[in-house]
Amino acid sequence: MTEVSKNKAAVVTGASTGIGEATVRALRAEGWTVYAVARRQERLAALEAETGAVGIPADIAEDGDVARLLAEVTAAGGIDTLVNIAGGARGADPVGQAQTDDWEWMYRVNVLGTMKLTRAFLPMLRENGEGTVLNLTSTAGLVAYEGGAGYNAAKFAQHAVTGALRLEEAENNVRVIEVAPGLVQTEEFALNRLGDAQAAQKVYQGVENPLTAADVADVVRYAVCAPHHVNLDQIVIRPVAQAANHKLIRKQA
Repeated sequence: MTEVSKNKAAVVTGASTGIGEATVRALRAEGWTVYAVARRQERLAALEAETGAVGIPADIAEDGDVARLLAEVTAAGGIDTLVNIAGGARGADPVGQAQTDDWEWMYRVNVLGTMKLTRAFLPMLRENGEGTVLNLTSTAGLVAYEGGAGYNAAKFAQHAVTGALRLEEAENNVRVIEVAPGLVQTEEFALNRLGDAQAAQKVYQGVENPLTAADVADVVRYAVCAPHHVNLDQIVIRPVAQAANHKLIRKQA
């Protein structure tokens, strides 16, 4: 355990799978108190038993759930770090065939969920004196691509919220970090987006060493464990095989 990690506490959303789950493990390995937040209670219970994290089932876009989460964390002693990882993509349709339900879901989870959690915990983070907010966005929030408009729109919005928050909270000594991953092979992301296991597998087909959830979680861990005066404003992380959103090296089998 590093010296700076002693007595640190974080809320980590999206904790039932993928990068969120891996981040809970990474911070617990550093000795942090971690409140693991997700909708699926059974997966949180398993993570809690394995890591010692405190599982709190909640939907981050529901006001009642956010209020209950804030109350539980406050009663338990509070946090100094909020890690907004919950999010996701649905659909890969061009704008001309866009599905309204998909777009509304992506905006609700990626943007409104991030806003509601941040709004709820900001007074606590300000009062702490050395608060941190880390938002997991995506390279999809930096460069648009065909078939990605809905996810681009949601992640561009989350990226903008992160930038505005950094400007607004600097005077309160709240550091605001953005981690923007490229291609990450996780258990559920592509499957949830495309709704078909075969189509999801094709996303990663031929790509040598795509990023893993643990890779991204390690970057998150490093960023929030750095001394508080060090603010890694924006971190873009991609596999070597992905030189840019539009350039992905696939090797033939």
